[in-house]
Amino acid sequence: MDTDALTADLLRELRAPRPYPAVSLTMPTHRQAPDNAQDPVRLRNLVAEAGRRLDADPRAGRDTAAAIRAQLERAAADVDPRRALDSLVVLASADEYRIWQLPRTTPERVVLGDTYLTRNLVAAKARARSFRVLTVAGDHATLWSGTADAVRVEETGGFPLSAPKEPPNPQREERIGDTPSTFTDEETRNFFRTVDERLRAVLAADPRPLYLLGLAPALALLDEVGQGSATAAGRVAKGAPADLPAADVLAEVRPALAEGARQAAAEIDRRLDHARGRRSFAGGLDEVWAAVREGRAGLVAVEEHFQITVRVTGGHLEPVAGDEARQPDDRVREDIVDELVEAALDSGADVAFVADDSLAGHGRIAAALRY
Repeated sequence: MDTDALTADLLRELRAPRPYPAVSLTMPTHRQAPDNAQDPVRLRNLVAEAGRRLDADPRAGRDTAAAIRAQLERAAADVDPRRALDSLVVLASADEYRIWQLPRTTPERVVLGDTYLTRNLVAAKARARSFRVLTVAGDHATLWSGTADAVRVEETGGFPLSAPKEPPNPQREERIGDTPSTFTDEETRNFFRTVDERLRAVLAADPRPLYLLGLAPALALLDEVGQGSATAAGRVAKGAPADLPAADVLAEVRPALAEGARQAAAEIDRRLDHARGRRSFAGGLDEVWAAVREGRAGLVAVEEHFQITVRVTGGHLEPVAGDEARQPDDRVREDIVDELVEAALDSGADVAFVADDSLAGHGRIAAALRY
């Protein structure tokens, strides 16, 4: 599945307790040849390791272990190498498997537990900066979900929506194009009220930045009859949005996305500066980790490509590298940044990924504290 399909409801479902053992496999992958030739072999080895772990685990019954091994084998066969990104996550239980190909690397590991391992999915979703685009005209509205790389039609909350077909009207047929009068009749206004109602429900269930794309009169009417458009991070007046393919939708909103990212980065800087001024600031991995564990972080800012392997000792984090990082040790965490991001989101903190080197003076990660 794509990262932008990771809704809040789906993440809650994936993290729900399950009958033991729920199996999670993660591994780095490669986008291009010749490096990607090794990925299927590494995946088969990882599935084999999971099978050995299941067979050796007294808590996993023989029938359950066999069923999970079968699910893992189906998942391995179902991985599409043409869609490979930077990592692969496979989640499996006795009656299902799920596959995620992520645009960021993960460590290679096999985890058996009573929940799926979701920290890499949560961090990937946070880094992806997913958004929505509503394309709207007088008789239709389509909701798109996407990231900076691609958008897709989102079939949720009743979208796409089309206005009820009206009986033939000779006078209307004589009109040329979408004139302002199209957006003054009561049928169109009622349709736009429905669009607004559905839009607000979708945004309430899974908040994301919203961008509007459509005819100028359509956008004006959406503003007039509802409240959903008031939260839009940007808008683009464009004719015939119904005819635009996904690539063109993304191209049309890209300038608005860039402006939205610039404003978001400025707001992060403002919040961190304010925190420093009132002495409610944490800088560096160890300080931020402690603040997140105590529930004191209101905002966590992380450099885009910051990753580090650490050993957790006495509640503190000690960086490890080289051979030391590869030694078997339950205290060593290769994905500590992902784990921190998941914990921060769980505690209700905002998480923002910022440009590399923008937090170089603070150990690549910083937080504004609640108290």
